[in-house]
Amino acid sequence: MKPFQIIRSARRKKTIELKKVDGVLTIYLPKGLNPAIEQKWIEKMIDQWHRHEKKRVLNSDEKLQQRAQKLNKEYFNGTLEYTIQFVANQQKRFGSCSPHSKMIRISNRIAHMPQWVQDYVILHELTHLCYHNHSTAFWKKVNEFPLTERARGYLIAVGLEPIEEEFQ
Repeated sequence: MKPFQIIRSARRKKTIELKKVDGVLTIYLPKGLNPAIEQKWIEKMIDQWHRHEKKRVLNSDEKLQQRAQKLNKEYFNGTLEYTIQFVANQQKRFGSCSPHSKMIRISNRIAHMPQWVQDYVILHELTHLCYHNHSTAFWKKVNEFPLTERARGYLIAVGLEPIEEEFQ
């Protein structure tokens, strides 16, 4: 864990803030908080910082962009337009797609999974740019990926894919 410091202020009444100052995480708290509540806030702020940093590092890596471009070329002849990024706020989903804004968000939990699982998730979300639901046509396209069933099984095993959704 990175070093951090706490600054308590009598003027600060309701806000809690975290900044990085000279390489040190600095948490600004109202003076006089209950020690148990203060500790919870410190843990929460440090956890948020770590998620933010992980997301920043993952999104600075070109690998996600390259994988998406490769899958776009292979399965959609390179015709899809989109923005793709890792996010840290998806704990129950592996990805999401907003077809109208063409924004694809991939859970940072996927980043360290096998490449074929990542490829399945990326392809699944890219396919939503063409099919906005889980229709038969959607699954037909996704199932062109030869490891779809295996990747879905992997995601079920780690708890990211609902079991009740039928394989198609």
